[in-house]
Amino acid sequence: MDQTAQPDIGADPSLLLVDDDEIFLRRLARAMEKRGFSVESASSVAAGKAMAMARPPAYAVIDLRLEDGNGLDVVELLREARPDSRIVVLTGYGAIATAVAAVKIGATDYLSKPADADDVVRALLSSGEALPEPPENPMSADRVRWEHIQRVYEQCDRNVSETARRLSMHRRTLQRILAKRSPR
Repeated sequence: MDQTAQPDIGADPSLLLVDDDEIFLRRLARAMEKRGFSVESASSVAAGKAMAMARPPAYAVIDLRLEDGNGLDVVELLREARPDSRIVVLTGYGAIATAVAAVKIGATDYLSKPADADDVVRALLSSGEALPEPPENPMSADRVRWEHIQRVYEQCDRNVSETARRLSMHRRTLQRILAKRSPR
């Protein structure tokens, strides 16, 4: 999508962004404002719910896992407050089970991070009848695996043994993976 072209977002450009990654949240908010959306941002489930109840937006982009809970709680509340809202769930944990749960609760689409603003706009504005275009440069399967391992490793406070146990892999195999550079 050309960044200079304004997408057809309709009469109500209100957009709620909920993500606990402050840097990502600010960048996405700026990018969406450039594309014509009227953006409100929240960095927690509680703040997202409050904004969704006070002013239910026409569009929403909600992170699945937030520090204070699950983003699906915001999706559910927003779907009740404004049934016609188009909601995209973003997550660093791309899994079929969470995608199905998000769509069952009322999300329009589901994207794995890192997703850029063009991917988000395409997902928000897709009609649902046709599949959206695939991303220009999707992450390779090796990169997705590496990102997942890194995330679990960080969640285990960089404890190799605990990370290996949680990923059901041998500790030495994990050490070799962690010693290498990230795949492209």
